Amino acid sequence: MEDKRISVIIPVYMNEGSLQKTYDNLIKMKFARNYQYEIIFINDGSRDNSLKELLTIREKDKNVKIINFTRNFGQVAAIEAGFEFATGDLLINISADLQDPTQLIEQMIDKWKEGFKVVACERTEREENLITKITSKIFYSLIKINLPKMPLGGFDYFLLEKEVYKQIVKLDERNSFLQGDVLWFGYEPYFIQYKRLKRPIGKSQWSLWKKIKYFIDGLIYTSYIPIRLMSLLGIIVSLVGFVYSIVVVILYFSNQTPFKGYAPIMMLLLIVSGLIMFMLGIIGEYLWRIYDEVRRRPLYIIKDMFI
Repeated sequence: MEDKRISVIIPVYMNEGSLQKTYDNLIKMKFARNYQYEIIFINDGSRDNSLKELLTIREKDKNVKIINFTRNFGQVAAIEAGFEFATGDLLINISADLQDPTQLIEQMIDKWKEGFKVVACERTEREENLITKITSKIFYSLIKINLPKMPLGGFDYFLLEKEVYKQIVKLDERNSFLQGDVLWFGYEPYFIQYKRLKRPIGKSQWSLWKKIKYFIDGLIYTSYIPIRLMSLLGIIVSLVGFVYSIVVVILYFSNQTPFKGYAPIMMLLLIVSGLIMFMLGIIGEYLWRIYDEVRRRPLYIIKDMFI
């Protein structure tokens, strides 16, 4: 058996019915025989019987550890809790819903042996609806502007060496974009392409609101594009308004009425006021994140630990 230790972290939220199978699939892998290992399940405030199922698994295997949150703090918080309590020389993050093929773990470990400290599984295909696929492509295309190494399919299934994942813990930032953090450090990543499977048990808890928040977090966290876009729009609108004002004055003194009625004025007011509200909304998103960072509230609160 290798001296190296592998930590597998699995965020759990309402995954009753799939946890035992996820564990069984992991234990069948070669790494469970060739390396020391620990499997850390982070129960992110599940309201079903996920915790009960995890405790049953732990009774049979003391290498299984459970971190139980007081409530739902979100997937990123759960993963970062796994980072904090992991003790492995390398760490693997995998979902609990059986959508990530466990067979890819061996490929990731092989690439780690070749010297890659960051190995991620890039989603090239996914068994999801067309709208989800399109919005995902748009989102990651925007992120790629500031992070050129970001794959267009994104990644949630990855391997990190201890040197990397412990540095992410030190960042201690709220509303973070985990994929951006992984790539921000500058370690050369290796991407393994795969097709993300359809969820066989239960339904996704990744609601539309959570997706929107993740999109906003990712865009704001990794890029200055929203602020730069506001500045650009402001300059364009100001220039157009200035030129149009000159045209109106010239037409007025030449006794030519540029328009009749209030409809054009109302249209102009609605467009400009809409732009102003849009810009204020972006500023508000930045201010909220600054406020959230200043408060320094904990990313998560642990109710129980079974380690």
